[in-house]
Amino acid sequence: MITEAMRESMKNVEATRAERMGVEPKRMTAEEKDTLLKAYHPDYRENGFADIKIGPNKGQKVPAELGNLLNSNSRILNEKIDLGKVDYEADVLVIGGGGAGASAAIEAHEAGANVIMVTKLRIGDANTMMAEGGIQAADKENDSPVQHYLDAFGGGHFAARPELLKRLVMEAPDAIKWLNELGVMFDKDADGRMVTTHGGGTSRKRMHACKDYSGAEIMRTLRDEVLNRDIPVVEFTAAVELIKDDKGQAAGAVLLNMETGDYMVAKAKTVIIATGGAGRLHYQNFPTSNHYGATADGLVMGYRAGATLLYQETIQYHPTGVAYPSQIFGALVTEKVRSLGAMLINADGEAFMHPLETRDVSAASIIRECSDRGKGVETPLGSGVWLDTPMIEILGGEGTIEKRIPAMLRMYLNYDIDMRKEPILIYPTLHYQNGGLEIGGEGFTKAIDNLLVAGEAVGGIHGKNRLMGNSLLDIIVFGRNAGKAAAQKAKKTKLGTLNLDHVVQYAEELKKAGVEADNISPLLLPQYARHER
Repeated sequence: MITEAMRESMKNVEATRAERMGVEPKRMTAEEKDTLLKAYHPDYRENGFADIKIGPNKGQKVPAELGNLLNSNSRILNEKIDLGKVDYEADVLVIGGGGAGASAAIEAHEAGANVIMVTKLRIGDANTMMAEGGIQAADKENDSPVQHYLDAFGGGHFAARPELLKRLVMEAPDAIKWLNELGVMFDKDADGRMVTTHGGGTSRKRMHACKDYSGAEIMRTLRDEVLNRDIPVVEFTAAVELIKDDKGQAAGAVLLNMETGDYMVAKAKTVIIATGGAGRLHYQNFPTSNHYGATADGLVMGYRAGATLLYQETIQYHPTGVAYPSQIFGALVTEKVRSLGAMLINADGEAFMHPLETRDVSAASIIRECSDRGKGVETPLGSGVWLDTPMIEILGGEGTIEKRIPAMLRMYLNYDIDMRKEPILIYPTLHYQNGGLEIGGEGFTKAIDNLLVAGEAVGGIHGKNRLMGNSLLDIIVFGRNAGKAAAQKAKKTKLGTLNLDHVVQYAEELKKAGVEADNISPLLLPQYARHER
C-alpha cells in the first residue's frame, strides 16, 4: 500500500515538474565527484570489507561476503573424486550458460573444436537475461572507438587495463554486426538504420537497444544458435572446482549434479570460466538486480587454482533499483528511463543531480539524499527517491514509454502503478562485479595455462566503474575472443596426469594462516532459508 507520506511527496514532484522542464541540474566537477564517492559510495565503507588471508592477492581487501568464500575450504576437500573416471571430455569446456559462455561456445565450435557447456541452472539463466538498456558501439558517423574509449576510461576512473578496453571498443561495431546477422532484433528506424541513445557518462548516442529487454533478446538469439549447432549443454550441473594436470595446466572441472548431488569429472584441453557476477551474495545487505545463480563461483574456483584477482574490491551499485513495491524490491530500473528524460527527484520535489551522471556518482548522490540530507521518501522497506517517469511522455509524446520501455511499463502495471502518470520510487541495487579474475588481451589468465575467462567474471575491462551498455558488449567481444583462442590452443595442447592437488594445498595454507574455515565454497546458490532458533 502507498503510504500517506509517499502520496504527499508525490504531490511535490507533480508541483515542481513544470519549472524543471528543460532545466537540467549542472554536472558535478571531478573534485565534487571524488568527494561524494568517498563519503557515500559503499565501496568506501571500511566495515564492508575483509582481508584475503592467502593466495596471490593475500592482504588485499575484498567485500566481506566474498572474502568469506575465498577464506573457506573447497566443498570437495573430503570427497573421493575419481579423476580416472571421465564423464565428459572435450577440447573446450565452457563453464557458464550466459551471454559470454554462449558466445565462446559458438566461436569455439565455429573454429572446429569439440565444445561442451555446463551450467548450474539452464542455458540463459544469467545476468545477460536481466540486462535491459542496451549495448554500446561507436558505429555512426559522429562517433569513433577513440571517443568510446575516452568515455569508458574516464568513467572507470582511469583504471581499466588499456589492452582490454582497446579491444572492447575497437571490436564493438563488429559485435553489433555479428549479433544483427545472428538475428537480434535491434530497434531500427523506417529506413532500417539502428536507433541509438545516450547512456550515463557517454558523449555520443551509441546505445543500441531492443526496446528495454536487450539482454533477453541477445540471450534468446545466442541460445538458439548454440542449440542449432547441437553444442552439448549440460544443465543443472555446477562446476565446483577446476582440475589441473601435472604440468600446471587447466584440464577440466569437477561437476556437481544439482538435482542428485553426484560428482562428475569433465576433462578438457582448455577451460573458459564464464560464470558471471556476485549480486546474490548481497554485499552490505543491498538488494540485487542479479539472477538467482550470481554467487561468484568462477572467482572462487579460479582463485583457489592460483589465478589472480583484479579490482575485486570494486562493485557497481546501479542507482535505480526498485524501492517500492516490495514484490520487486531491488529489480533493475534501466538507465534508459533516464536517457529518455526522467529526472531523479527527492522528497521535496527537487532535482538534486544531473540524470546522466555515471552510475557510481548517481548511486552515491541518491544515498546522500536519503541519509545525511534527510530528503529520501520513506517506504515500507526503507527509503528512496523519485524517478519522474511522466516526464518521458511529456517530452517525447504520448506512447513513448509503451514504445521504448514496454517491459518496464508492464512490470509496474502488474502492481497497479502506471509510470506514464505517476513517478516511481528507486534506490541503489547491487548490480555488477567490476573486478574479477585477471586476464591478458587474448583472454587467458596470467597464472594458469589454458584457463580463459570471459564476461562479468573478468576484472580490468571497465576499471573501477562500468558505463551502461558496456557489459552486454564485453560478453560478446571477450566471449567470442575466448572461444576462438581456446579452440586454437586446444589444437596444440597435450594433457598430463589430472590432479586436484591445489585443493589440498589451499586448505593447508588456510590452516597455516590460522583461518577457521568453517564454511565451504563455491556457494552455488544464495541462502535465503530462515533458520529459527
